[in-house]
Amino acid sequence: MLYLDNAATTLQKPQCVIDAMLDAMNQAGNAARGVHSASLCAARIVTEARQQLAELFEFPTPNRVCFTSNATEALNTAIKGFFQRGDHVITTAMEHNSVLRPLFCLQDEGIIRLTVVDADEKGRILYEELERAVQKETRALVIQHASNVTGNVNDLERVGEICRRKDVALIVDASQTAGTIPISMKAMNIAVLCFTGHKGLLGPQGTGGLLVREDVEIKPLKEGGSGIHSYDRRQPKDYPEHLEAGTLNTHGIAGLLAAVRFVREIGVEKIGHHERSLARTFYKQIRDIPNVKLYGDFEGERTGVVSLNIEGYDSGEVADELMERFEIATRSGAHCAPLAHQAIGTADTGAVRFSFSYYNTMEDVKEAVEAVRTLALE
Repeated sequence: MLYLDNAATTLQKPQCVIDAMLDAMNQAGNAARGVHSASLCAARIVTEARQQLAELFEFPTPNRVCFTSNATEALNTAIKGFFQRGDHVITTAMEHNSVLRPLFCLQDEGIIRLTVVDADEKGRILYEELERAVQKETRALVIQHASNVTGNVNDLERVGEICRRKDVALIVDASQTAGTIPISMKAMNIAVLCFTGHKGLLGPQGTGGLLVREDVEIKPLKEGGSGIHSYDRRQPKDYPEHLEAGTLNTHGIAGLLAAVRFVREIGVEKIGHHERSLARTFYKQIRDIPNVKLYGDFEGERTGVVSLNIEGYDSGEVADELMERFEIATRSGAHCAPLAHQAIGTADTGAVRFSFSYYNTMEDVKEAVEAVRTLALE
């Protein structure tokens, strides 16, 4: 099988990730739940993972790197724990449901007022509209770094500067860019960064987290065991335990630690350049094929994502044909981003998403191009 669904999850992982998880399963106990060797082993893994992630994202406070099971949990923690009744929140039409649904929930409950800033037909965010949307009660802007539908990358330095001038917190969904595009929380003025481990970071599923700046306070999404202050009635106020109720996925975090080390050793820029080169070559070789419609801005900064439709076919039909006839794995449909598809005009058909990873090759691109050409010209 030719796997081109890496925006959903990277299938091939570095061998060091697999080895680290196996080692942890044989050695690691429960971090912060004892002073025996197994517990201390787990604690060392978790502590080093916080440090590596803090350095990766240019974040000065490793103890405020809080682990979750994925970006969805991280975003729900940030969104449901940060806002108060009466706050105004801004987001965009390009967001994933991991952002939209918790915001809509707070809106429906009457806790926040929400402004959704439109995107154009290429899925580009309108920065001037973002700035005009800021009101006196605006507490935060919640925005993705890059679209999982179009591959467009947002200019977070520009967005961060808007937030700095308007005194608005910036909460970022880095699901599609962590590990493939450099992120500096300081330079981008990011208050809360939410990430997942199983995509560009090349780590295992079941890992993710949020990095919370020191001047930001978030209420816990969950309460429970923390390993500290056990006699307190409420979840400890100390980070990271404040947002980490229950036993951590230490085995997964061990894999994530190995993955982050791998990414940093290879280089985020090198990994991202490889993925974008594959996607760019794919785009250039299919853009003039009759009956192929492409989506997104191919002049601006991008991830390794190319989404398309073939005239006369539903996206699901195309994805099925790609798998059944050519053994090429892609993702079709709405990609959990309904407003994005409304913006680019694919609400009725969805789109077929090809997404490349560090482990794909130019030979893979060639095979995918020929499959698209065959289907489009039949």
